[in-house]
Amino acid sequence: MSGSTSRQQAIAAVTNYQPISPPLNFAKTPSSEFYGSNVFGLTEMQKRLPKQVFKSLKRTIEKGEKLDCSLADTVANAIKAWAIEKGATHYAHVFYPLTGLTAEKHDSFLVPDGNGGAVAEFSGSALIQGEPDASSFPSGGIRATFEARGYTAWDVTSPAYILENPNGTTLCIPTAFVSWTGEALDKKTPLLRSMQAINVQAQRILKLFGHVDGALVASTAGPEQEYFLIDRNFYFARPDLYTAGRTLFGAKPPKGQELEDHYFGAIPERVLAFMLEAEHELFKLGVPIKTRHNEVAPAQYEVAPIFETANLATDHQQLIMVTLRRVAEKYGMACLLHEKPFAGVNGSGKHVNWSLGSSSQGNLLDPGHTPHANMQFLVFCAAVIRAVHKYASLLRAVVAHAGNDHRLGANEAPPAIISVFLGDQLTDVFEQIKAGGAKSSKGQGTLTVGVDVLPPLPKDAGDRNRTSPFAFTGNRFEFRAVGSSQSIAGPLVAMNTIVSESLDYCATVLEKATGGDVAKLPGAVQTLLKEIYDKHGAIVFNGDNYAEAWHQEAAKRGLPNFKTTVDSLPTLGTPEIIELFEKYHVLSKRETESRMDIYLEQYIKTINVEAKLTVEISKTMIFPAAIRYQGELATTCANLKAIGYTFDTDTLDKVTALVKELQDTTAALEKIAAHHGGSGLLEEATYYSTKVVPAMLTVRKAADELEGIVADDHWPLPTYQEMLFIK
Repeated sequence: MSGSTSRQQAIAAVTNYQPISPPLNFAKTPSSEFYGSNVFGLTEMQKRLPKQVFKSLKRTIEKGEKLDCSLADTVANAIKAWAIEKGATHYAHVFYPLTGLTAEKHDSFLVPDGNGGAVAEFSGSALIQGEPDASSFPSGGIRATFEARGYTAWDVTSPAYILENPNGTTLCIPTAFVSWTGEALDKKTPLLRSMQAINVQAQRILKLFGHVDGALVASTAGPEQEYFLIDRNFYFARPDLYTAGRTLFGAKPPKGQELEDHYFGAIPERVLAFMLEAEHELFKLGVPIKTRHNEVAPAQYEVAPIFETANLATDHQQLIMVTLRRVAEKYGMACLLHEKPFAGVNGSGKHVNWSLGSSSQGNLLDPGHTPHANMQFLVFCAAVIRAVHKYASLLRAVVAHAGNDHRLGANEAPPAIISVFLGDQLTDVFEQIKAGGAKSSKGQGTLTVGVDVLPPLPKDAGDRNRTSPFAFTGNRFEFRAVGSSQSIAGPLVAMNTIVSESLDYCATVLEKATGGDVAKLPGAVQTLLKEIYDKHGAIVFNGDNYAEAWHQEAAKRGLPNFKTTVDSLPTLGTPEIIELFEKYHVLSKRETESRMDIYLEQYIKTINVEAKLTVEISKTMIFPAAIRYQGELATTCANLKAIGYTFDTDTLDKVTALVKELQDTTAALEKIAAHHGGSGLLEEATYYSTKVVPAMLTVRKAADELEGIVADDHWPLPTYQEMLFIK
């Protein structure tokens, strides 16, 4: 399909691909034997730490008790010994700044001994606290550039681990990252604060139901990860992909995903080899990967882990993204985590499955077989319904960024309208409550396939809804609006905090209504549930979220519909949201406002990079190719005319018109992007959203039309057809 030299070379390299390393021998060492082998978890702690030290750390990890810092030296020595046995020469405080990426600062264990040699040292103070430069990370005005000091603080609830490299290993210590003033500059600190808040409020509900053991109630998460894989030869032939993470140009190929033949299809051998090694590496790091499969779009895949506590799931999710990218390189591929690397086919999301639970009560969002009679579950479920309705704008804001703007609302992802799917069974229960009291629950039933050799299957009480942004899926809620490149920390902070507020409300109402009298609890619960569903039931929608009729209905219900990042981010600066985060000690006013500024600034910078790339690629790659083809057509026309042939110039006319359109739209974009559209960040972001983005699309329209006309041997960029289908 290609005559372009660079594309020919890329295709030849892809089709002649050979593995660069020998295959792993999975039969030699079963996965169960090396799972968690590079993690300093509870098992390793118990082996290496004095009994009292281990018990103290375990209480902190499992019960949320205050960390005893006097134990640090003992723990540091044990971790150092373990890490050196694993070949480590350095340690790194790993943290998660407001870039959304993973950051790390490496320090050597070796210290000169004064006699020309060196000894390995790692103190308790080095374990507990590090001091990376805080001036070069986003702070939203919390820190000026000249104010450089920042601190990383050991997070004992997320275990240290070994990161392997062909030339050595590094001890990695998950940490929080705060400024010299003590304000959060990272994703982890507010997440831990929000988990603390939800435990406090959940305990009040459990106490009303007679559960006073105090077992820590933790939010849990199981984030799915969608991604694309393409050959690195194509990747490096596309400046837009390796710079912006998505294609800024690209005509729709003759075949996309319309045959629906990729989803859950047989995984290509090269891709499966990559998946197996990525899982192998993640297993060693204790990441509980469970599922892998082809996703809907060609060249798109998914990996999903089992539930963990929200903090650990967040750290592991960052490791998943790093590992996917690193291992893909080894197999000659590039892993694309952008929400929309290719127009016209499905983009990628990160469905965050969220729940609550404790060691004594299990999953607090498990309805059991008779949810109508499960008062405790219904209170927790109603609290979530209330929280999502009351703070729908916040949930939309925490998934807002430039990449997700291309995905949300398309017929592949939930719309920008936040709603809750409860399913037939729970909707029926709440409708009964609204009518005066729930008396029954729809049963699961049995599904008979109609083939004698196949067994009857237990049938769920309700169907699933893949179009819902916030869906109940049996024993958890699935927040499907999160973008594939995003840290899940922000969405988890929002969910934890809004549900904390809602549980606080429910507990206060029930405590007042019962006055400690257990006999009054059923009546008080019925009154509370009815009040919540009457007031907040508008958020529940079980139908097709893609349908235009739903958009109209949602407007009637008063549900917000913020279609872009710029529309939604100002929610973070509203008094209601600032007061919410302050009340539960998750974020101060300054910390919340700083995040709004950071995310607006990131949006501006992202669009600015894309605009510059659009101009550059248009001028230096697409325009020259189109001009060369135009010249060939003109020469052919002139030659035919010279020998007296009658001919038409339709193709030449079309190319000439499109070349003119490409020139004009590129010049217009260059001018628009060079202008600063506002004095403040919000004004500037609005300008980029309403002026620069549309101008980029006009350039793309002309270029993509040219791609369908210009001779293939002139076209400089690998095409969608090549990138998506040649493996």
